[in-house]
Amino acid sequence: MPDLLLELFSEEIPARMQAKAAEDLRKMVTDKLVAEGLVYEGAKAFVTPRRLALTVHGIPARQPDLKQERKGPKMGAPDAAVQGFLKATGLKSLDEAKIQRDPKGDFYIALIERPGRPAIDVIAEIIPLIIRTFPWPKQMRWGERSAKNGALTWVRPLHSIIATFGPETEEPEIVKFDVAGIEAGQTTHGHRFMAPAAIEVRRFDDYVSKLEAAKVVLDPERRKNIILEDAKELAFAQGFELVEDQVLLDEVAGLVEWPVVLMGSFDEEFLSIPGEVIRATIRNNQKCFVVRDPKTGKLANKFILTANVEASDGGKAIVAGNERVIRARLSDAKFFYESDLKNWKNKSPEDLLKKFDQIVFHEKLGTQAERIARITRLAVELAPLVKADPAKVEAAAKLAKADLLTEVVGEFPEVQGLMGKYYALAQGEDASVAAAIEDHYKPQGPADRVPTDSVAIAVALADKLDILTGFWSIDEKPTGSKDPYALRRAALGVIRLMLENRIELKLNSVLTSAYEKYIEVWAGTLRFGAEKTKRFDGGGFQSSTSERISDETEADPDIRYRVVTKAWASGKAWAMTPGELTMTPFAKRYEVVRDLLPFFADRLKVQLRDQGARHDLVDAVFALGGQDDLLMVVRRVEALGKFLDSDDGKNLLAGTKRASNILTIEEKKDKRKFDGAPDASLYKLDEEKTLASAIAQVKTDASAAVAKEDFASAMTAMAKLRPAVDAFFDKVKVNDDVAAVRENRLKLLNEIREATRAVADFSKIQD
Repeated sequence: MPDLLLELFSEEIPARMQAKAAEDLRKMVTDKLVAEGLVYEGAKAFVTPRRLALTVHGIPARQPDLKQERKGPKMGAPDAAVQGFLKATGLKSLDEAKIQRDPKGDFYIALIERPGRPAIDVIAEIIPLIIRTFPWPKQMRWGERSAKNGALTWVRPLHSIIATFGPETEEPEIVKFDVAGIEAGQTTHGHRFMAPAAIEVRRFDDYVSKLEAAKVVLDPERRKNIILEDAKELAFAQGFELVEDQVLLDEVAGLVEWPVVLMGSFDEEFLSIPGEVIRATIRNNQKCFVVRDPKTGKLANKFILTANVEASDGGKAIVAGNERVIRARLSDAKFFYESDLKNWKNKSPEDLLKKFDQIVFHEKLGTQAERIARITRLAVELAPLVKADPAKVEAAAKLAKADLLTEVVGEFPEVQGLMGKYYALAQGEDASVAAAIEDHYKPQGPADRVPTDSVAIAVALADKLDILTGFWSIDEKPTGSKDPYALRRAALGVIRLMLENRIELKLNSVLTSAYEKYIEVWAGTLRFGAEKTKRFDGGGFQSSTSERISDETEADPDIRYRVVTKAWASGKAWAMTPGELTMTPFAKRYEVVRDLLPFFADRLKVQLRDQGARHDLVDAVFALGGQDDLLMVVRRVEALGKFLDSDDGKNLLAGTKRASNILTIEEKKDKRKFDGAPDASLYKLDEEKTLASAIAQVKTDASAAVAKEDFASAMTAMAKLRPAVDAFFDKVKVNDDVAAVRENRLKLLNEIREATRAVADFSKIQD
């Protein structure tokens, strides 16, 4: 069957747009083909800095013939409806239509038969439409036609189009169409500098080989492999090791059509700068890779660049030009770094953080200074819970954001935290404090490292809990795919910190504490005598009038001020009246925590599902209520999963569900619940007595095991219930003719359901 070759040759395609553009082209063309009845065998798109290309093979030579019945109006319908039907179906009169008998009335039916068209004609209609509607993020118009209505827009000026169609065994045809005066043909051009002459191509294999001869590597994956392997080899030949960078590799491969790897160097004096800053400088400014000494792991004063040309001088001029730029950029970085060190030297945290008083974190959540104060208070509270030194935690929390004010982080935001660590070490801070400054942002993604030092854990948890409670309190929650404040990432970070470090924390308690820090910090920032002061009402900082009380009262840390208000509507987080001298907590705090717990449950399901766990088991555990210790939830889910994989677990689940189903039916029938303890005097059969005894024992044993957090033993206790449940359903008629006995047996079934709830809600578990 015939193949399609399509190339759109333009001035330039920015590297950041290339991958999506190739996928968009493949999808748009193939979707249109399928919609037209042209089901293909395979398709692949390619992209270089100057061209988008697509090959689609196995396309039928023509569309299938169309046979379709179309229902029309009822007999006797108004003439307007009849005429519309005839026009839509192409019938000359109703004599050409069939009549379909129907209880609701007789309808006209048109039998539409249309012969399929040649595929090349269909493609000639599809491609111009795709070119004109291509979803470039940014587009431009050019030339004389740009001022006219309907002028073609493209990412950069479009120069030529290749469109050929035909089987491998024959000479392909050119797909005849034009877009804004650019006619489709079979001519392209090679490398801009090394082989700019026109090239005539026929089909895809011919196209690829001729481009290769004209110094163009079409496949971006092949360009990446060339760059990576040549860079590794060049570094190894000089006794170094390439520092791999996949994001940079993707970008560089999008900048060249014919990759040529070269090595340059910079002055050794710049190695006094932290390696991460050197790498960021060289990477961001010149798109170059760095290398390191494999023995020491430290960076060498070398870099690797990727040129787009085989230079006649072997690349000496290209290397020299990059060295000049990198030398200038590293000089700037060295100046920034040394200036930052001087600014940090011998300064207290209070001195370092003064500027944060004027920097707003969020208009409804206060300044960065207030955020740091909240994180510090919360981290110190968390310290004993994670077995961290409170003094070190306090020091780390106060300095955690300080490097945001530095020159280096201002230039390279990606090294925030890391630079704080370097500056803290230079100032003589404890190693744990410095490490916590770097690690408190972590983990920032599923593949990111999780801090293990207790000081870092405390500060990292405080940082993320503060963000979550703050934005939840002002109703800035994630919606659909939108999460501008990365709250899902923050919640997953809290989960990973707790699970991977085996930390037992009650989320309800720590979220409440995090929320209350907003109020505590606000209270500490009130100023007596000011005409206006700030209050936090769960919906942001607003203005209210404050009144100076007296010097004596002002000095009292417990009775500081009186806030004069009018009438505060219900639902505020905190309320003050003219006669009150203390703050009163209100319901908003509980709403925030209540809404956040399900959010954590959902994130935990995502985390466990990614690890292969069943989401229904997470639901079964959370359904018990009060499950806010995530580590305990996971341990319970793991034990439940192992139990349900056993024969005892499978059979007990089946028995429990059978009991639940019977109860649901009978409760609906009787319009009542069968709760409460069964009456032992009404047991008529041994199987009833045995089941009642087993339930009592299981409740005792399973509850005791759960209290000790020994979930494996709880599951073992549950397994003892299985034979009694099996025997009950085998020998006992639940719906006995005697009403009192029936009710008692239904209560016994409810006891099965309640007994299993010691470990999970079995009704949430899927079969």
